[in-house]
Amino acid sequence: MSAARIDNDISLTLPGLFRERVKRNPDVVAYRQYEPAGKFWRDYTWQQTADEIARWQYALDQSNLKTGERVAIMLHNCREWVIFEQAALGLGLVVVPLFHHDSAENAAYILNHANVRVLLIKGNETWTELVTEASQLSQILTIISLDPVSAMNDSRLVCLADWLPEGKHELQHIDGHPEGLATIVYTSGTTGKPKGVMLSHQNILFDVEAGLNAVEIRSDDLFLSFLPLSHMFERAVGYYLPMMAGACVAYSRGIKHLSDDLKILQPSLFASVPRIFERIYQQLQEQLSQKPGIVQWLFQQTVETGWYRFQYQQHQVGWHPKLLVWPLYERLVAKPFRQQLGGNIRVSLSGGAALACPISKVFLSLGVAVIQGYGLTETSPLVSVNRLDNNDPASVGTALPGIEVLQSEHNELLVRGPNIMLGYWNNRKATSEIIDSEGWLHTGDIVEIREQRLYITGRIKEIIVLSTGEKLSPSDMEAAAMLDPCFNQVMIYGEAKPYPVALIVLNRKHWQLAAKQHGLDQTSWNNKMLQDPAVEKVLLEILSHKLDRFPGYARIKRVSATFSQWTVENAMLTPTLKIRRSKIEQSMQEQLTRLYQGHE
Repeated sequence: MSAARIDNDISLTLPGLFRERVKRNPDVVAYRQYEPAGKFWRDYTWQQTADEIARWQYALDQSNLKTGERVAIMLHNCREWVIFEQAALGLGLVVVPLFHHDSAENAAYILNHANVRVLLIKGNETWTELVTEASQLSQILTIISLDPVSAMNDSRLVCLADWLPEGKHELQHIDGHPEGLATIVYTSGTTGKPKGVMLSHQNILFDVEAGLNAVEIRSDDLFLSFLPLSHMFERAVGYYLPMMAGACVAYSRGIKHLSDDLKILQPSLFASVPRIFERIYQQLQEQLSQKPGIVQWLFQQTVETGWYRFQYQQHQVGWHPKLLVWPLYERLVAKPFRQQLGGNIRVSLSGGAALACPISKVFLSLGVAVIQGYGLTETSPLVSVNRLDNNDPASVGTALPGIEVLQSEHNELLVRGPNIMLGYWNNRKATSEIIDSEGWLHTGDIVEIREQRLYITGRIKEIIVLSTGEKLSPSDMEAAAMLDPCFNQVMIYGEAKPYPVALIVLNRKHWQLAAKQHGLDQTSWNNKMLQDPAVEKVLLEILSHKLDRFPGYARIKRVSATFSQWTVENAMLTPTLKIRRSKIEQSMQEQLTRLYQGHE
């Protein structure tokens, strides 16, 4: 049968979608995954995956869980993630995804709050962390580990190989309702305790189908999945959407291997967050800085001509003779750049935060079709997306079919439609605060809607109000600052203060080059040296250049820099690589106090 897309009126539920795909294309490759033992990439068909799900279902069914009870996944992206979820959903259970590198404290809170009964983990590392929060895990009946755990000192802990039954089993499917609860996704959040977003089968399937109506996905496409599946963006775009379209998904070995995986697998699609594009852009700038002037000039000409070519293809400008030289630029610059990304990228969807225009323009100019979208966990998650033939990199596109958007009198983006969550798990108060009586979900994002396009300009809660009464959007300033290769990460601070300051994580290699150019010639740098007033002067000069388009009151007066990276592991970043402002403020309180000494 055809690998054509599966409409929601056929699938009805998420396990229904999977069963229909197996029925249509049993022998088509569904997943590709690296096998460390044999050091090769293995393909799995839809039927092979269904057979595995049936075994997992049989084992899971022995737990005698009731319909609607919760099970959790705390794994990196892999085929087993999909297998466990589909096994659980087919039995009428509710899936709670956890970020695989989440802190034990946060994971324990979620497991306890959702009253999770069965948990799937990777192995030793995860278990060693979770054991420190044992008092919060008493409600769990079974903990399944993909790999053997060295200290099996808990009767609930079982190795996957011992848990799974022998032989072949039939795939089960409880006839669930489209409106029924499918998953509880806890928001990673940049402040406070995470809230459990309740999403139904219908919420997710409607949203994925709307996304498929906006961006063409073909059955011969290959997705590369590397953003955490615990995040609804990757789960929708890198899991359900390929299943609906009949496309194959390959699982990256992780961010550290992303560059190699792109070249080896040569995917045609992937979903990403701005930080990944920023890293590629910074690496590109680093490589260019070491090239002769003629190479830098050639690159600049390629970008300028490529941008005009992009605008011409979008019917924004007319033909120009400069386009005649594009085949040369394509061969010398653009194609080699795309080959570094595998050479086969057809669509790359960026979401989770705003991607700086200068960065997206470089990718688009070099022939990489980056389209920005917007969404929230609470909206299943997609709300809007640019189209390939109508792509404005300054916006996050237009609303998906069937979704209403509204700019409130306070310029807040409101969203309404079948993709809006059922509510927050065990938190009616928070639900009523975000969804009003007319069904509009208040996103907390500041928007400007022009010609149906959404332009997100900041977060209401993140807007900094200086003691002078002036307001500024830190995210816009941070994105502009990070265009300089010296800056790996930036956070602007200044709420109720007389002036804004910047906390900066430096790129060591680029800082050494910049410092030398400014007469600060050190053979090796450390964090203590960065406190030198001469260093701050140079950093302020660089920042001033990058932020010159912002009003005078937004001028950064003081800076504190470090080489110590903000990461997910040290809790300074969310799983989608957004900064946790409150955590950074707490950890750098001493530096912030120093930046305002004498001015309070």
